[in-house]
Amino acid sequence: MRKSVAISAILYLSLGITSLTAAERKSLTIASEGASPPWNAIGSSGELTGFDIDVGKELCRRMSLDCEFVPQDWDGIIPALTVGKFDAIMSGMAITERRKKSIAFSQPYAGGFNQLVVRKDLNLPPTDTSQKLDLTEIDAGKKQTLDQLKAALSGKTFGVLRSSNSEVVLNALFGSVATVRGYDSQDNLHLDLSAERIDGGLADYFTWKTFLDSEDGDIAAFYGPQLSGGAWGPGVGVGTRLGDPDLVAAFDAAIAAARADGTLKRLSVQWFGIDVSPSSFR
Repeated sequence: MRKSVAISAILYLSLGITSLTAAERKSLTIASEGASPPWNAIGSSGELTGFDIDVGKELCRRMSLDCEFVPQDWDGIIPALTVGKFDAIMSGMAITERRKKSIAFSQPYAGGFNQLVVRKDLNLPPTDTSQKLDLTEIDAGKKQTLDQLKAALSGKTFGVLRSSNSEVVLNALFGSVATVRGYDSQDNLHLDLSAERIDGGLADYFTWKTFLDSEDGDIAAFYGPQLSGGAWGPGVGVGTRLGDPDLVAAFDAAIAAARADGTLKRLSVQWFGIDVSPSSFR
C-alpha cells in the first residue's frame, strides 16, 4: 500500500498536480463547457455565465476561496481535469458510476431530468408530460408506463447526442422497437427534427425547452414522463480529481449549507423557472 501511495505521489508531482488541504488552498480554477444554457453559456462579454457559474461563485464564497471559471470543450473536460489543467468541473455534469471510475464527485447541487420530444404531426396518443419517472428501480407501475410508451413509439426514428447518458437510456428503453440515430451536437439534432428527417429525440429538459420555445421548435412538443435516475445517476455534482478528499468535503459542506438556507432553490428558479435543487427530487 505504501508503495502505491508513493507511486501516486510521484505521478501527481510529475504532472504538476498538488493535493492541498482545505486550510492550504486559497484559490480554485473551475471549468465549464459554456454551451448548454441555462446550465452554462458564454455571455455577450465573453465571460462564462449561467446556473453552474452562479452556484460555483456561491460555493466558493462559502469556502472562502478565490475562484476562476474557465471554458473547456465537453469532450475533453474530464481528461483535462485529470492532468491538472484545472481543479474542478461545474458543467451540468451528472454523477454516474462510469464517470466515478475517472473522477470524484461532490454531493448533488441540482437534480434535473430528461424528456422525449416528438413531432406534433405524428398525432401520437396523449401522455402526462408532468409525470416524474425515476429509472433507478423499475417496478410494475413504471414498467406499464414504459410499455405504453414503447407501443406508441414503435417504428419511429429518434435522435440523441452521441456518447451521452441519454443515448444509453434511449437504446435501453426503446432501441428494440425504434431506430436510434446519434448526433455530434444538439444543434444538428434540432436541424434534422425541424426538417422532419427524424420523429423526435431524448435530451435534457431545459436544452429542449430553449429549442421548443423558438420558431423552429414549434413543430414538436414534449412527450411522455420526465425521466431521471438510472444511467443519469442521482443528480448533477462538482467533479474533482480522484485523491482530493479535502476538496470534495469542502464542496459537500458548502452545498449542504446552500441547500439548507434555500440558496440552491433560489438560483434554480432564477435560471430555470422551476426548482431543480436536490430537495425537490426527493
